[in-house]
Amino acid sequence: MDLRDIQNLIKFVAKSGASEVKLEMEDIKITIKTGTEKTETTIVQQAPLNMHPMPNVVQGETQTGQVTPVNEAAKEASKYKEITSPIIGTFYRKPSPDKPVFVEVGDSINTDTVVCMVEAMKLFNEIEAEISGKIVKVLVEDGTPVEFGQPLFLVDPS
Repeated sequence: MDLRDIQNLIKFVAKSGASEVKLEMEDIKITIKTGTEKTETTIVQQAPLNMHPMPNVVQGETQTGQVTPVNEAAKEASKYKEITSPIIGTFYRKPSPDKPVFVEVGDSINTDTVVCMVEAMKLFNEIEAEISGKIVKVLVEDGTPVEFGQPLFLVDPS
C-alpha cells in the first residue's frame, strides 16, 4: 500500500461519514479517525410542582398575523406523526432530477407509500411512510444530509 492509496482511503472514510476505521494487513495497521463524533449534552430541569403556568406566553405569529400561545402550538404539533430517516445519508425528494417529487404537502399517503430516497454510500434507499395520513410539512431540504432518526416529514394521521 503506497501513500496515494492511503490518501484515497482517508478521503473515502471522510466522505462516508464514519467516525473511525481500522485496517490491518500483513505488514501495516492503519486507524483513521475523522473527528466527526458528536458528543451531546442534555440538561433536564424540572419546574416546581406548585408553579402556575404563565398566561398567553407568545411563541410567534401565524400567517394571518394572529399571535398563538405556546400551549396551543404544542397541542397542534403533538397531533402530527413524524416520518424519520432510518439511515444516515443524503435526502432526496425525487427519484431523479428530471422526475417529479414523491410526495407534496397535502398528499394522502399509506403505510407503503414511498415518500423519499436516502442515498448512503452510492446506494439509493426508498423510504416508505410506514403510517397513513396526509403530508403536513416537509422538514428537510432536498439534497441535504440527514442523520439516523431525523424527522423528514410531518403527517396528520387523522
